[in-house]
Amino acid sequence: MTKKRRNTVLAVMVLVLIVLLVAIILTKPYSVKHETVKEAMRDAVLHEDNKISLFGIVDVDPSLVSGFIVTAILLIFAACIRIFAIPRFKYVPGRFQMLIEEWVGFFDRLASGSSPHRHEFLGAYIFMAGSYIFVGTMFELFGFQAVATSGVSMSLPAPLANINGAICMGCLSYLVIMSGGIVGNGAKGILKTLKEFSLPVSMSFRLFGALLSGMLTTELVYYYITLSFVLPVVVGVLFTVLHAIIQTYVLTMLTATYYGEVSERVEKKTDKKKRVRAQRLLQPKKIL
Repeated sequence: MTKKRRNTVLAVMVLVLIVLLVAIILTKPYSVKHETVKEAMRDAVLHEDNKISLFGIVDVDPSLVSGFIVTAILLIFAACIRIFAIPRFKYVPGRFQMLIEEWVGFFDRLASGSSPHRHEFLGAYIFMAGSYIFVGTMFELFGFQAVATSGVSMSLPAPLANINGAICMGCLSYLVIMSGGIVGNGAKGILKTLKEFSLPVSMSFRLFGALLSGMLTTELVYYYITLSFVLPVVVGVLFTVLHAIIQTYVLTMLTATYYGEVSERVEKKTDKKKRVRAQRLLQPKKIL
C-alpha cells in the first residue's frame, strides 16, 4: 500500500469516527429507555411481555411465528426448485445447480461417512435439520417486524432462540437416532440409544445456548446509545453467521455419528464363526 493510499484510508477512518461521535452527542438527549437492561435481557430470553397474537386466537411467543415463516419459506423454495429448476439441470452444471448439488452433497457425504451401512434416511433428515437451523438462524438478520400485543414494534427472533424450539430439535434428532438403532439391531438398538440418555439434553441446550448468546450480545449492544451506531451491524452479522454455520454442522454431525453407532449391526458369535470358516475355505491351499 502506497503512502498516499494509506493516508486516504486513515482520513476516512477518522472522518467516520467523528461522524459517529457527533451522532452520539446529538441523539443522546432523545434516547428514551422504556425498560431497564435487566428487563430487556429477561424478555429476550423468556418473551413474557412481548407476545404476538396468532390470528386473534391466542397470544404466542414471537419465535413460534418465526418458525412458521421459516418453514413456509423452505417449503415454497423447495417446491419451486423441484418444479422449475430440477427439470432444467444439465450434465455440465451452472452456478445455481452447483450450489444446490454441493449443499445436498455435503449432508449426503456426512451421512454416508458416519453410517455407510444405512444412510439414505439419515441423509434426508440431517439435510432437513441443517437447512432449518441455518435458514432459521439467518432469518434473524432480516429483521422482519411484528407488532406485539402491548403495541410495541419488534423484530422477529430466530425460531431456535426459544428453549422449546431447541428442545424439540434435540428430541427429534434423538428419536431419529433411536429409529436407526431399532432398524439396525431391534431391541438392542434401543438399549444402545438409551445409554446416551443425556444426548437430547446436551444437543438442545448447546443449540439454544449458542443462539441465545449471540442474541443477548446484540441486545446489549443495541441497548446502550453510545454503542448503537455501526457496531450492532458488525456484531449481529458476525454472531449470526458464525452460529448458523457452526450449529448446523455440530447438530448434524452429532446426529450422524450417533446414528451410525447405534444402527451398526452387531454380529452374533455364530455368524462370526461361520464367516471365519468360509474365509478359511476360500483361501488357496499351499502345495507341498
